[in-house]
Formats: sequence, structure tokens, C-alpha cells
Amino acid sequence: MRITDVRVRKLTSDSKMKAVVSVTFDDEFVVHDIKVIERESDLFIAMPSRQSGDGKFRDIAHPIKPEMRQAIQDAILEAYQAALAAETTESE
Repeated sequence: MRITDVRVRKLTSDSKMKAVVSVTFDDEFVVHDIKVIERESDLFIAMPSRQSGDGKFRDIAHPIKPEMRQAIQDAILEAYQAALAAETTESE
């Protein structure tokens, strides 16, 4: 499975959630609402989730293998950095 497109749909700077992203796989399947979250020392991704009846959040879609999660995270963070750079260039 190849990541064929990453779209940063929303950038925010005033909270720990920095962006909302959509990722397309093999030009045939898309996952929306992946979040870029800021931690103390770095950024990570949070897969789309819903709150269940017991108040816990459960992922709607997520990678099974750690290698796939890392590939998705790397592609998203690269697109996020590019979107930030483009936004900075536009505001100058």
C-alpha cells in the first residue's frame, strides 16, 4: 500500500492540535481527520476517532503494523512542514 497524497486541510497555531490532514492510499482510499498534535518535544499524529458510550475514544481507522504507522506519520509531518513553510511565505 502506497501513500499517494497527503493534504493538510487546516492549520492552527493556537492549540496543541496543529493541523487536520487527509491521506490517500493507492489513489483509491482516503482517511480524513488525522490530527497533527504537538507534544513537549515533538509532533505526532492521532488517527480519527469517535467517543464511545463509555466515554472512551476509539480509533475509527488505524495502521496495524508499526512500520505503516511510521510511514504515515513521516509523510504527514513532511506535508505539514511544507504547508507551514508555504503559509509563512504567503504572509511575508
